[in-house]
Amino acid sequence: MFKRSDEALIKQALKGSKSAWEGLVKRYESGIYNYAYRMVNHPDDAMDLMQDIFIAVFRNLSSFRGDSPFKGWLFKIAHYRCIEYYRKKKPLQSIDDTPEQEDESEESCPEYDLTQGQENKALHLAMQRLPFNQKLMVEMKFFQHFTFEDIANQLGISTNTAKSRLYSALDKLKDYLEVEDVAA
Repeated sequence: MFKRSDEALIKQALKGSKSAWEGLVKRYESGIYNYAYRMVNHPDDAMDLMQDIFIAVFRNLSSFRGDSPFKGWLFKIAHYRCIEYYRKKKPLQSIDDTPEQEDESEESCPEYDLTQGQENKALHLAMQRLPFNQKLMVEMKFFQHFTFEDIANQLGISTNTAKSRLYSALDKLKDYLEVEDVAA
């Protein structure tokens, strides 16, 4: 069975095809949920964010020009929704200064694969300690597989800034994980 392209699904969805829209959602829902979960560290908030993201995509689908891949456009919307989440949650606190959040138990979100296993759990906890912009870089580069150019275009920053933020994040992650190893 052949897989329809994003562009074909978008065209059909814009013509009112419910199955085409559902196809787009199914294709990206786990990636969007996992992205939201890693960014906000709470399964219910991640689910709410995922729904908000897809509502925004649905409402704005006709404005997608196709200049870049749909996935990039979708994750740009997801990025802005996550920023809005932080602004609503902590209106007087910078998104770069968000405190470490408590870890959710694995039972609270069984479909979330990242928290399974000790190494993945340690990485997840370490990522929650990163400032928002650095966490975003790790998410986009390693979990969503965007290039530095894609990241720079989506965030309106230079490629060098994207690299710098990622390498700073990786240095912090390394330090956090080494401390975890020593403590274990």
